[in-house]
Amino acid sequence: MKKTSLWLMAWRNLGRNRRRTLLTLASIAFGVFLAIFSMASQDRNWQDMIDLGARMGGGHVTLQHPEYLDTPSLSRTVTGTGTLIEAAFGDPDVVRAVERLSGQLMVSTARESYGASFIAFDPDSEDVTTLSYLEAVSEGEMFAADDPTGMVLGAQLAQNLGAELGDRVVYTASDRSGEIVAGLGRVRGILRTGSPSIDVGMVLLPIEAARGVLGFAPDQATQVAIFIADHRRSEALAVRLQEQLGNEVAAIPWFEGRPDLYTFIAMKVGGGVIMIGIIALMVAAGIFNTVFVSVMERLREFGIMMAVGFSPAKLFRLVVYESVWLGVIGLVLAAVLTIGPYLYLSRVGIDMGAMLGDSPTEISGVAMATQLSFGIYPENALRIVALAFIAVVLAGIYPAWRAGRVEPVESIRLE
Repeated sequence: MKKTSLWLMAWRNLGRNRRRTLLTLASIAFGVFLAIFSMASQDRNWQDMIDLGARMGGGHVTLQHPEYLDTPSLSRTVTGTGTLIEAAFGDPDVVRAVERLSGQLMVSTARESYGASFIAFDPDSEDVTTLSYLEAVSEGEMFAADDPTGMVLGAQLAQNLGAELGDRVVYTASDRSGEIVAGLGRVRGILRTGSPSIDVGMVLLPIEAARGVLGFAPDQATQVAIFIADHRRSEALAVRLQEQLGNEVAAIPWFEGRPDLYTFIAMKVGGGVIMIGIIALMVAAGIFNTVFVSVMERLREFGIMMAVGFSPAKLFRLVVYESVWLGVIGLVLAAVLTIGPYLYLSRVGIDMGAMLGDSPTEISGVAMATQLSFGIYPENALRIVALAFIAVVLAGIYPAWRAGRVEPVESIRLE
């Protein structure tokens, strides 16, 4: 008997109990559907959080002083920022690279004084793809690059200070040499990000004005922020840049700069993988039950087939081919079931605002979006499909082995 005829026989056998076959195919399709959407919600939302975190801080990879991560201080700077940016653009993964000053300061008005973090940047060199705060100015406007007194305050910080647009605010900080220095700013805009820790403690300044106050030369900064299209390549990029730049500059991937965010996402991803594994196990258990029951009902038939010349190996392959057919058809049905809802939800998402309420959750200063988005990495989709198919085939191995162990004489006697 030719191998191709075994495939045909396996196909026909699926129609002998159509109800059971349809229920099995439905379980495969629905299991893959759940796994795809579970992974799609994770991939897209964690990607968005990581990219937002990069745009709120030091990028996907940060070039900074080797000791800055452990002991942040304006005395720990990098020099030759133009050269560092040029070196970064020499890597094909790099999309943007910008220089910034960041640190801590005290802001004061005639009424109050509060501590805050600051980021000094060049608004002519950056946009919303590198600094998310540019799209969060809810009142006023962003300062110009040549504005010596430009300042933007977080909304809650401005309220605490009693500062409004146009008001004078004095800021003090320790400069590069450790001396206390002061600068004068006027509030050009109010920042409202939705992240409580940012809105209550963030100050934006023009980098040239901040350099003048803090004693930085034109080619000095606390960091060079590097942005790439796929955050998963940040570690490899950091390694390449570190080898190129030597020990004078540290190349820090985002997950080292934001360990709290990385730990949170890693835990959530791990939980998602476990859930997908449980789904695969449940699907495999259903397939095993279906195939095994089918084999036990056909023991007499198998005995007759062996009596007329079927070998145990052919019976084994026959039952395995039935599992393969179940896997292929089930995955086709899963694709039909999944594509439409996936394309729709990848465009519109799901509004979670009512569930999250007015107090959004934030991790390491990055607020979780109230809009649940969907988007899966192609390799993760392929892994789910491969896992489902392998689970279906493996579920048929023991029943197939059991079919090949049939004793013709004893099984023919079965009624």
